[in-house]
Amino acid sequence: MAHLFARLVAAQDRWARPFGDFNHRWLTAVFGPIRPLKDFLNGTWLGHPLHAVLTDAPIGIFTAVIVLDVLDLRIAADVTLVLGVLSMVAAALAGLADYSDTDGTPRTRATLHATLMIVGLLVYLASLAVRASGPLDRVVPVWLSIVGFVIVSAGAYVGGDVAYVFGNMVNRHAFRGAGTKWLRIEGPADGDLMALPEATPTKVKLGINNLVLIRQGEAIVALHEQCAHAGGPLSEGSVVDGCIECPWHGSRFRLSDGHLRRGPAVYDQPTYEVRRGEAGWEARRVQA
Repeated sequence: MAHLFARLVAAQDRWARPFGDFNHRWLTAVFGPIRPLKDFLNGTWLGHPLHAVLTDAPIGIFTAVIVLDVLDLRIAADVTLVLGVLSMVAAALAGLADYSDTDGTPRTRATLHATLMIVGLLVYLASLAVRASGPLDRVVPVWLSIVGFVIVSAGAYVGGDVAYVFGNMVNRHAFRGAGTKWLRIEGPADGDLMALPEATPTKVKLGINNLVLIRQGEAIVALHEQCAHAGGPLSEGSVVDGCIECPWHGSRFRLSDGHLRRGPAVYDQPTYEVRRGEAGWEARRVQA
């Protein structure tokens, strides 16, 4: 059944891809001038994607609506449904902030997810409208709520693909080892890191990992080269206000400790100690 649904989902790419590209353009235009609000909706302040936190609320509330309708507790069901709609709107706003920085196939799949959720929201609003008219027979609004629940559940399934299959908003360093051993730095500047251009990101190799090095006077700063948000190459970024800025989506990490200063990333960037060893320049990961 899951494989059948997955094939049905993949078949929607024909319309979802151009629609997603269109949405990306207008969302970028909307969120661009209000970066602090976007960071808030991304969950930068929380250290966790805010959308993932908020999505649990509507699913649970809409389940309670079905139970209350079955028990014929009309006022309780109607009030609960209002709360569910409001929580769904809040989750949608956070989701749109994440969506604006989603690219490629994950964006296409997120487009289907968002479309299903909006259709489900409209069905719930229709149920609310019928309930507000005070009908003696509650069959129509109750069935509308059930249909809305099915659509929202399908949307949640697709949203799970965006997170768990494509890794959208997942910490790109979650499966990296601690790297506590000193390893030799290999790369174009492994001879003398003091020869690196000032405040210019440089990509080097450390074991299986890539690092980005920035020389600040006599100090060498090292961070993991892959951005925690979507894996962007920080070595192709720029140094801005004591931070390194990702070239893909503009996330900023403080050079001194990798602390996140601006989203859409919600996780800090791993940092490394650098020293001159007997066999050359070495580095190891700083323990969190």
